[in-house]
Amino acid sequence: MDLRRALRVGPKARLALVGAGGKTTTLFELGQALVASGQAQMALLTTTTHLGAWQVQDADHHMALENSAQVDALGADLPAGVLVCTGAVEAGDDADRLPGLAPQVLDALRQLADERGLPLLVEADGARMRPLKAPAAHEPVIPPWVEQVVIVAGLSGLGQPLSVETVHHPELFAALSGLAEGSLITPQALAAVLMHRQGGLKNIPPQARRSVLLSQADTDLLQAQAGGMAAQLLQAFDSVVVAGFQPHAAAEAGGEVFVHAVHEPVAGIILAAGGAERFASAWSQAPVKQLLPWGGVPLVRRSALIALQAGLNPVVVVVGAHAALVAQALDGLPVQIVENAAWQAGQSGSLRAGLAALPPQVGAAIFMLADQPFVPARLVQSLVELHSVTLSPLVAPLVGGQRSNPVLFDRLTFGDLMALNGDQGGRALFSRYPVQWLPWHDINLLLDIDTPEDYHRLAGA
Repeated sequence: MDLRRALRVGPKARLALVGAGGKTTTLFELGQALVASGQAQMALLTTTTHLGAWQVQDADHHMALENSAQVDALGADLPAGVLVCTGAVEAGDDADRLPGLAPQVLDALRQLADERGLPLLVEADGARMRPLKAPAAHEPVIPPWVEQVVIVAGLSGLGQPLSVETVHHPELFAALSGLAEGSLITPQALAAVLMHRQGGLKNIPPQARRSVLLSQADTDLLQAQAGGMAAQLLQAFDSVVVAGFQPHAAAEAGGEVFVHAVHEPVAGIILAAGGAERFASAWSQAPVKQLLPWGGVPLVRRSALIALQAGLNPVVVVVGAHAALVAQALDGLPVQIVENAAWQAGQSGSLRAGLAALPPQVGAAIFMLADQPFVPARLVQSLVELHSVTLSPLVAPLVGGQRSNPVLFDRLTFGDLMALNGDQGGRALFSRYPVQWLPWHDINLLLDIDTPEDYHRLAGA
C-alpha cells in the first residue's frame, strides 16, 4: 500500500507534518501520490518553518510568494503537478534555506485550495536532520485550519545515546521522557515523548485527526519495536503507521517510502437484533437464541467476550427483538448497546445502526454473529493483523475453499454498507471490492446454529 492510503489522505487534505526523521520525504511522497493517483490535478505543498533549497527539486514547480496578490495571480494560471510554495530568500539570508510563508500569504493559499478543491500539505516543524526531536517553546507552527497532523519519528534513533547528534533539543526530550542525557533511547521513552502534551501532542488543533508515522523502520528489530509501541500510542492517536525510508524490493514504482503496517482501532459489531423466527418456530418453548448457554454463558455474551479478548475497540452490540433480555445478558461488559427498532426490516438496518455508533477514528469493523460459537479470538486477531499489512477493503476467512464469518470491512466500505437496504448484508460488497482471504483450517468455523437440532448437536446438550 502507498503512504497516501496508509495515512488516509484525501484529495482535499489539510495536513501538517511535524516531528523528525522524514517529514520532507513524507511531504513530497504524499503530494506526488495524490497527483499520480488522479485524486488531484495538483497538490500544494508549503512550510511554516524552512525547507532546504535542494529539497524543492523533487517538486514539479516551485514558487516564492511574498504577498497575497501573488497567490491571486497564481490562481489564474495553476500548473499541474506538485507545486511547492515558500517565502522568498532575502538579501543576507542563507540561500540554502527557503523560508516559510508569511501568515497572511499562507491563509490566502489555503483559501485558494478551498476554492479549487486542492490538497494543501504543510511542513510545520524543523529538526535539523535529526531522527528525533522534542519541540521548543515556539514549535510546532501548525495552522489552526489543519484537519490532520502527522507526527513523524525516526526509529533509527532507538538504541542511540540521547544527545545532540540524535535528537533535536535533547534537553527537552530528556525532560519529557524521564531519560538522562547520554542514556540510550528506548521505545518506552520515545512513546512517552510522542504522547506528551508538550511533545508529540503539542499545538494540534482540537478538530484534527492525529497520526504517528514511525519512519526508518528498516530492520526486523525496529519493525517489531514499532509494533510494540503501536498499542500504547493508539491511546492518544487515531492511527500509527510503520514505514521504511530505505529502498525496498516491494516498494511500489520505485517509491522512497514502503509501508510495513497500519495500526488503527478496529471495532467489533455483534449483530444480535433478529428474532430467530425459524429457530423459535421449531422449539415449543420458543427460547431466545442469543441467550442459549454455551460454555456456561449466553451465546451473545460469548461473542462479546471473544471480541473484547481479541482487542476490538469499541465493541458494539446491536439489539432489536428481545432487546432488554439480550442487554441484560451483557451486563458488566464494556460494550455499547445500540437498538435497531426496525429489526424486522432486515439485516441492513442492524449494519447501519452499528456503523453509526462508531467514532470517526475507527479504521475497520468486524461484524460478528451471536449464533457462530466456534469463532476464536485468535481468528479475529488474525483478521486485524492481515488488514494492518494490506489495508484491504475486505478481509475474510477461507475454510476449505468456502467463505466464512466473521468478515472485516475497512472504513473505505462504510459508505456502501450504510447504503444497503432490506435484508442485504455485507456479502453484497464482495462483488464490489477486492477481498483478502485468510486461510483457516478449522472446519467448525463454517457451523452456525439455525435450528434446535443444530444447538443440541453442537453443544452436546
